[in-house]
Amino acid sequence: MEARLGGPCVKFGDGVNTDVIIPGRYLVSIDPAELAEHAFEPLGPEVQARVRSSPVIVAGSNFGCGSAREQAATCLIGAGVRAVVARSFARVFFRNCINTGLLAVECPAAAEAARDGDEVWVDHRAGRVEVAGQSFAFTPYPESLRRILESGGLIPYLKQILAAQAARER
Repeated sequence: MEARLGGPCVKFGDGVNTDVIIPGRYLVSIDPAELAEHAFEPLGPEVQARVRSSPVIVAGSNFGCGSAREQAATCLIGAGVRAVVARSFARVFFRNCINTGLLAVECPAAAEAARDGDEVWVDHRAGRVEVAGQSFAFTPYPESLRRILESGGLIPYLKQILAAQAARER
């Protein structure tokens, strides 16, 4: 994962539920590309197309509330979303983002400043979000979570650890 990523955003309000992000009837799949076809389906094809063409989602409070479905994060990855910036996240959704390698940044000031379609850039190492020429600070990830994100998620991270351990034991 690059330290700085972003582009034009799609902005949502407060309380975006996992049922809106990926409806429950599609949870039979774990394939990010397949799930992406149904991301934000309840909001209609225009919103779906905008999400697929925007690398950043910006949202209000409690983004990802609802059920603990990991597919809510993986469908965003499949749709090409690289980062979610929000006022706040539902706890389980936030951790699912980390575990799947999706950058989730809690930065209330940036979320408030962003308008739909604005360029939003996130530097997760420096702890900065840039929105339309303004810069906002957030607490950077601790080293342990940063390593998981930069590995592409928890499973790739654990594979790296186990491979390194096996190499040392040879």
